[in-house]
Amino acid sequence: MNTQAPQFSAHLAQTDQDLQAAQRLRYDVFVRELGGGGGQVDHENGLEKDRFDPFFDHLLLRDEARHGAVIGVYRLLPGTRAETAGGFYSEAEYDLDPLRRSGRNLLELGRSCLHPEYRGGSAMFYLWQALAAYVAEREIEILFGVASFHGTDINALAHPLSHLSYRHSAPEALRVRAREYQPMALLAEPEVDRKRAMIETPALIKAYLRLGGCVGDGAYVDHAFNTTDVCLIMDTARMNERQKSLYTKGVVG
Repeated sequence: MNTQAPQFSAHLAQTDQDLQAAQRLRYDVFVRELGGGGGQVDHENGLEKDRFDPFFDHLLLRDEARHGAVIGVYRLLPGTRAETAGGFYSEAEYDLDPLRRSGRNLLELGRSCLHPEYRGGSAMFYLWQALAAYVAEREIEILFGVASFHGTDINALAHPLSHLSYRHSAPEALRVRAREYQPMALLAEPEVDRKRAMIETPALIKAYLRLGGCVGDGAYVDHAFNTTDVCLIMDTARMNERQKSLYTKGVVG
């Protein structure tokens, strides 16, 4: 464990070396830690990658106190670039027509992860500050992307998935639907243990909910990645000022 206070810096990947550093951290988290996989994962070199990587912007969080080690990543696909990429990554799991029909400026988020030593601290806040600057500069109106529960045992996730369905469903106009539809309301609403549901909900999903995020209709069970995914949607116009201050504190718009 590193005992020196972190010195964070964030920037978009500019070089192949930057991209590989992001893919290396993703491999450590999504493959080694969580047991995921995929057809283009490079096990020999320890890189988690796919065909979409060349089209995304890759936001890197570094700790300069550790020689600039990449300790957090996000990958970002503006809607203006989606056609060139052959669509959004999450289109394989969700019908995104409601978002497309909105006519608003979209940004797909994905592959967010932190090095284990930096979880639960200020690292995610710094990464989100950099994301907020990116969003403000490009006048993004709707952020979305799949977020994951670990594992594919739906019954084990009955409380958090049901809670999301009943309490955090997206407005109908933005409610995307899972293509291989797995109902989320697995329990009757009175049977949902809200405390248990929140404890069993990953920190990233809870953070999106605090910012006014909501979820699409249905979950998607991703056996290749050993996850159960939900599609999170955040309309920046609906964020209240308290929520927005958490997201954009220190950002000059």
